[in-house]
Order: sequence, then C-alpha cells, then structure tokens
Amino acid sequence: MKRYLLLIFWALLNLAAVSDALATHVRAGEITTRRVSSTSLTYEITLTVYYDVTRGPGGGFDAALAQRDVNFCFGVGQQMRRVPRVDAETRNINANTTINIYRTTYTYSGPGVYDISCTIVNRNEGTRNIPVSINTSFKLRTTIVVNANLGLNSTPVLLNPPLDSARVGQKWCHNPAAFDADGDSLAYRLYTPSGKINETDDASCDLGFVAGYSDPTTIGLNRVNEANTGPATLTVNALTGDVCWDAPAEVGQYNIAFIVEEWRDGVKIGEIVRDIQIIVTPSINKRPELRVPEDLCVEAGTLINQTITATDPDGNRLELTGYGGPFNRGPNNATVQLVAPPTATLTPAGVQNSPATSTFRWQTNCAHVRAEPYDVIFRVVDFPQRAGQTQLATLESFRIRIYAPKPQNLTARPTTDPAGRAIILNWAAYACGVSSLPSDTQMAIYRKEGCENLILDPCTEAGLLASTGYVKIGEVPIDQTTFTDNNSSQGLSRGVQYSYRIVVILPRPNNGQSAVSEQVCVTLPQQVPLITHVTVDSTYDTRGVVTVRWTRPPGVDPNDGTGPFQYRLFRATGLTGTNFTQIAAISTTLQPGVADTVYTDRGLNTVANAYRYRIEFYFTDPASGQLQRLDATENASSVRLTATPGTRRVQLAWEANVPWSNDNQQHRVYRSKTGPNGPFNLVAVVPVTTANSYTYTDQGADTYAADGVQPVTMSVDSNYCYRVETVGRYSAPLTTMLLNNFSQGVCAMPIDTTRPCPPQLAIDTLNCASLTPEAFCNQTTFANTLTWQRPTTGECDQNVVKYNIYYAPCEGQELVLLASVNAPTMTYRHENLTSFAGCYEVRAVSRSGQESVASNRVCKDNCPYLMMPNVFTPNGDGKNDEFQPMQCPRFVESAELIIVNRWGGQVYQNNSVDGALTWNGTNSRGQELPGGLYYYQIRVKFTRLNCAAPEEIYKGWVEILRESGGTN
Repeated sequence: MKRYLLLIFWALLNLAAVSDALATHVRAGEITTRRVSSTSLTYEITLTVYYDVTRGPGGGFDAALAQRDVNFCFGVGQQMRRVPRVDAETRNINANTTINIYRTTYTYSGPGVYDISCTIVNRNEGTRNIPVSINTSFKLRTTIVVNANLGLNSTPVLLNPPLDSARVGQKWCHNPAAFDADGDSLAYRLYTPSGKINETDDASCDLGFVAGYSDPTTIGLNRVNEANTGPATLTVNALTGDVCWDAPAEVGQYNIAFIVEEWRDGVKIGEIVRDIQIIVTPSINKRPELRVPEDLCVEAGTLINQTITATDPDGNRLELTGYGGPFNRGPNNATVQLVAPPTATLTPAGVQNSPATSTFRWQTNCAHVRAEPYDVIFRVVDFPQRAGQTQLATLESFRIRIYAPKPQNLTARPTTDPAGRAIILNWAAYACGVSSLPSDTQMAIYRKEGCENLILDPCTEAGLLASTGYVKIGEVPIDQTTFTDNNSSQGLSRGVQYSYRIVVILPRPNNGQSAVSEQVCVTLPQQVPLITHVTVDSTYDTRGVVTVRWTRPPGVDPNDGTGPFQYRLFRATGLTGTNFTQIAAISTTLQPGVADTVYTDRGLNTVANAYRYRIEFYFTDPASGQLQRLDATENASSVRLTATPGTRRVQLAWEANVPWSNDNQQHRVYRSKTGPNGPFNLVAVVPVTTANSYTYTDQGADTYAADGVQPVTMSVDSNYCYRVETVGRYSAPLTTMLLNNFSQGVCAMPIDTTRPCPPQLAIDTLNCASLTPEAFCNQTTFANTLTWQRPTTGECDQNVVKYNIYYAPCEGQELVLLASVNAPTMTYRHENLTSFAGCYEVRAVSRSGQESVASNRVCKDNCPYLMMPNVFTPNGDGKNDEFQPMQCPRFVESAELIIVNRWGGQVYQNNSVDGALTWNGTNSRGQELPGGLYYYQIRVKFTRLNCAAPEEIYKGWVEILRESGGTN
C-alpha cells in the first residue's frame, strides 16, 4: 500500500513540474510601433510583456528569465523574425512583476494595412474565464496603416502598467494612460483575448480569439455591482480609457483585453490590443479613495498647481503616483521625452499616512499646445497593515487642454488709393515667439460682414466655426504681421462694414489653434453709385423691358473741376452672368435736377432670361482732359420667378442676385388670369426671412383686401399668371430706403393628382358540384362576366371617365392591362377564352388621368372532369370500339395513358398533348390483344387557375370483350 501512495505522490510531483514548465506566467502585454525613417517605410516595433516573477513554487520568476526571445510577425504573409530580449530595458516594476522588452525594425515594401503580432506559447494555469488556459497561447496584435503621407507616425504608448489586483465585491478599474505623440485622437473598446489551444511553438502568424472565452462578469454566484443596485458589468470608457469591472464575484485569476484606437482627421490609422490579467482575492481590505481636480482648460504659459488627496477606509498607508505624457516617464519608470520640457511633477513621492496629499505641478508653455487634451492618470495604492492582505489601488483620470494665446493688437484700415478696394491688416508679433513654434505654423485671417461682438470661448469652440459667419480669406506664415485683403476672396463692397479676426493654426503634432483675436471693424469709403432697382416692366420674348435705377456717387463734388462725368451701364444674361457688354453711356454734370440715374432697357427676352447689370463711374482727369474710371458698382440682377404646377395649386419661388438684402421683409405676390403682363391683383404679402423662404403656394386665396378680394377655385383647365415684388434695403451706413423690384410674369396650370376610389369588383361564378357530365361538352371558347360598383363617398376624385381592366390567366402572375371601358359602364364580358381560369382587377381613371389603386382581386377556376368506362368491344362494328373517356372530358391539357395486363406487364402507352385519351385494344406494336381484364393508369394535367398544380392520377380496370378469344 505504501508503494502505491509513493507512486501517486511521484506522479503528482511530475504533473506539477510539467504544469509549471509550461506556464509562462505572462500577465499582460502590448505591441507599439513608430516610423523611424523619413525616406523609407521603416518601423521600430516593440513588444512589452509583463511577467509575474514571484519566487518559489508556482511563481513565474524562472519563466520570465526563460523567455529570452520571441517571434515577431509583420503582417506580410508568414514573414517572421526571432527577436532577443532587450535586457538593458527589462526591469522589475514591483516585487512581483517585471517588464520584458523585445524590439526590432522592419521595412515595408509599400503602403497598406498590416497586422503585427507575437505569440507566447502558454498562458498561466488556472485562468477562470479561459478553459485549459495553460494549454492556450497568449497572442498580441497591433494594426498599423503604413502610408508615407502619415509622416513619422507612431502608435500611442501605454504608460500605466497593469499591476493592480481586485477584491471580491469591490469595483476594479484600470487605465493604460495612453499618450499619442502625434496628437492623434484615441478611442477605446473591449476586445476578446487572442490565442490558440495546444499551440506548441510561437512560430505562427495566425490570429484567432481564445476558444471558450467567457466574460468574467458571468462567473460566480453573487454577480452584482459594488453598490448592489444591478448586475456586474465590464465596461470601457471610449473617451478616457477607464476599464472597470464592477464587481468581481469570485476569487481567481481572469484575463480581459481591450483596444486603443488611433484616429486622424476622422480616419482610423491603427489600433493596439492590450491583454491584461486580473487577480481577484478574498481580502477584507477596502480600496482607498482618491479625489482629483476637475478637468482643466488653460492658456499656454499657465502654471498648473493642483492638489491630489487620497484617504484609506482602513487607515492604511498610501502611495500616490501619476502617469501620462506630461510626466515624461515610461511604464518602467524610465525617463522618456514625450512632451517638451518642463516636465510635470507630483510631490511628495513615496508612502504617506492617510490622508495622503500630493501636489501636481506643471509649468505649461507654447510647445505644449495641442488640439487633443492631455490625459493624466493618478493612482493611489494602499499598504495593508495586516499580513497577507492584498494591496488595492484606485485610479482617476484628469484631462488638461492647452490652447495658444490669442493674437494681439489687430488693426485694419482701407488703402489710400481712391480707385482701390483693399483693407490692410496689421497685428503685433505673436507672443509665443517664432522659435518656440513649428516652422509651418500659420496665421489664419477671417472676415465677415457686420460688426457683431461675439463672445468666443477657446475651451468650448476651437477656432471660428462656420456658424459665426466668418470665412477664412487667407493664411500667412507666423513670422508675418500684416495681410492685405484685396478683394480676391468673395469681394469687398464700398460702404459695407467688415469684421476681421485672426487665429494661429499649429501643424501636427500640436494640431491646435490659438484663442481667437479680438475683432477689428472697418468700412470701405463709399465713392461709387449704388444700383437700387432692376425691375421687369413687361414680359415678352423679344420686346421685354427692364428698368435700372441707381444713386449718384456720394463724396463726389460736381464743382471740384473733375467734371464732366459719365455713367457706363453694362449688362449680362442670367442671374450669375459674367459676360458683361456695355449697353449705354450717360454723360452728366451731376447738377441738381438732371435725370441721369435711370435707364430703360428694351428689346429683351424677359420670358426666358433674367438680366444682370453693372455701372462704372468716370470722372475727367484735369491734367489730360480724358475720362478716367473711379470705381464700379456691385452687380445686381432682376428678380427671377418660377411657377411649378401642383395639385390644385401653383408653387412659386423667386430669387435675385443683388448687393442689397431682400431678407426679413414682406414681399408681394400678384395674380392674373389674363396673361403674364396682367392686369394683376395683389393676393398675398409674404413675410420672408432668408432666401430659402422666398416661396408661396397659391391655392386660390386672396388675403389682401385693399385692392379688392378676388379668390379663385384652382382648376386644372385654367392658366394662372403671377409676378412678385421684392422689398429690400442696403445695410447702414448706405442708403436705407426700401428698394422695390418686380419679377417677370410667369404662368402655370394646376394639376390634379387626386385618385379616384378603387371600385368593388365581382365575377360570375361556377358551381362545379351542380354541373352535369355533359356540361361544356364540345365547347371550345368560354367567357367571364365582370361587374363592379364605384364608391360614392371618400376623399377621392369622383370624376371618373373610364375603367381599366387587368387580367392574368394564372393566380400569382402579374396582371396586365386587358381592356378599358368608358364610364358610366361598369360591366365587362371577357370572351373567346380557352378556359374560365383567370384573375381580374379593375382601376378607375379620373378626368385628369389619375388611376385609382386596384380594386379587390377576383379569380375564377375551371371545373375539370374525366370519367373512363370499364368495358369496350373492339370488333369493328363502330360501336364502343375504343377505350376512351365517357361523355365529355373537361379542361384536359395533356394526358398519359398506360395499360398493363393482370400480371403487371405494360402492354400499351399513349402520350397525348391534346388530351385525346383512346385505346383500340392493341399493344404498342399495333398487335391485337386478347380479350380479358386489363388495368390502366392515366396521368392527366388539367388547365387550372393554379398553373403550377401537379398532375392528377386516375387508376382503374377495363375489360376487352371479343366474340372469341382467350385470356390475357
């Protein structure tokens, strides 16, 4: 007996040794990359793996040392490379955990999306949510987009190592403290760990999810959250990266994975998988509490000085640490250059009594400006007083956004050239200094009409949104302090007030913007006439008339020795026409009482075209005596009206391309039944806001009583004509008088889309049970009679002029138009049919050509019939000489007759496509068969409403009687 016990004990020892040898004790890991060459697609690839290095039985110290190298797969087929551990960067980060670093480079031959991966053969034994975890490999993947246009891009680095254990019933959280040096946006999501069962070596580039993996929240009996208000959850905050399990239900070892996505300009350019292990203990220790500041948004140059406080419910001592880009510290506590100096600090360092307090201090500067906020992760871990209690940690996120200072001392002034249209902007040298900014930093210039004093918060609105009305008109290098707006973008108008603002635009990796400068407002002097009217007087295709009016130029003294003067009028066709032709030259002395500001333009096609006008103003040069152009007006078009017929209505819409505003006024709509030139009656005053509201729907009403109310009933037989009068004005300080302009006349005829009501259809029916065998005997054509009724109530057109009958010979087929009958007839006889089978619908048609929806569908089927005799006498006397159907078979489409003798041998077969079933008592070779008993089978296809109906089979016997003969 003792011998057997020794053998069992020896076997258990060997099993334990095998298990420990197989287990790698890898707790977590990820793969990161960075492009290291600007001339080739060469990337440095780093695998970071966290090992349990507990000494003694069951510990992973030896496994961590044994992992001397790994295989890297580069996402190009099965290409891989054996890479040794970088011992100089491999170090312990606490008493039980070490970081192993493996690094290599790889040059890609061309752009593409590549999955970089590594495999470590065995996971830890006993992972609760991975079946046979000791036989399941640990696989990591990082996906990168290789593209030269992305520059020297790198994946984010994960600065917070996954060290923290969990306690049953308490919420556990982890944050990787991801930092992207290129200023790309990061997003987070959960992921299923990768690995394969019984993978014997790491020389495999195949990826796959762990078989049988379970969400850890499904394990345990009391699976509720810490607050006991709902089920346990495993979540990741897509914005901050907080991964939380609220809360573990059973002790044990668990693995989860999540992805850090990298986005640039709305396109995902990579993602990292971090696979981590969570040790859940039954400890009675409570996790510490941590209080961090509210998120900050500050101007570059601000000193951030914030207090971080932690307490422990058990009174344990505490240690506060911080992670994130501003600390310039890697996950193994090594110094790295992530952001420009100075580096953020958290002091004091080391273990403190509870409550523990540390100060986060960071002197920001212009080099820290970037569009994405900085994520700072604070962690507090306790040091339990009782031996054997698990240390617990709490993490909190703190976000800091840093924007660049606003540009200062922006000024604007018009140019001194009286004939020019330009505004010169100047501003102070930028406060950050050119040397502290990227060389391709730009100053962007924005402009809008008007001078509204907007309050812009750089923490909530990056730059100038389109909703503010500002439009970017140019950019200059950051070392310049002047810009000339010379009418090159969207044009400058005399007498219009403009607002300017400037913003600093920083390139990647900052990719940020400064606060917006204060506005500066300026108005170009008004020295040119203003067009006030372009109104259509008559609408004809060859003799249309448009009247153009304008003002005299302000600021021009008719007695200053620069006269005489001249207006030159130019015209282009269309609302946006640019092919201007001079049509008139009007000389003037600008003396009072001279009618020199109106022109009637005749012989136009105002039916088909709108017209656009411009006026140039000339003075006489005293030195040369020649006319010189001073300036030109803005272009102004006539009003263009369109009329779209609708259902007993006409939809009107109008537009004009003018330098004044027709918005926020009351436009007038006129109607006539005579023609496009009237006489017109004012029927509506339309309050409009913006150009999108320049519409009116005429349904016949007349809402303006001053000139007499003349409503009409919109008829599909009548033509209605319209013109619209717009009302507008220039903005101050230009003339504020109202400007009224008429469109051309346009006519339209309403349509009627109201459908008639669908009829109620009936068909004459057959009663197959009442038919005699002789019914339809020898009849070759048939007819169906349809009748219907028309509903007299309902919201539908009662003006029915005809009915369309639709038909299909088989049910399920699409019905096609068969015939039409004029109203008021409501019956139809469908004749010359080969059978009764078919389906019908009827649709009513209105006077305006609208067809109703279909009536109810009616269908009719045939009454098939076939009866065979039991005896026949093929003796040639002309009586009962053949075996054939009795009376008249009905609606037989095809048939097959088979005759067998009483021993089952087939003696005769007849296939008939026309349904003629006959047998004269001979066999298939024409030889006469003896009298006696025979059996028949008839397979018959009847013509039915269901054209796909199967064949029917008739079976029976028949006897041949002959005057003399034997048996068959």
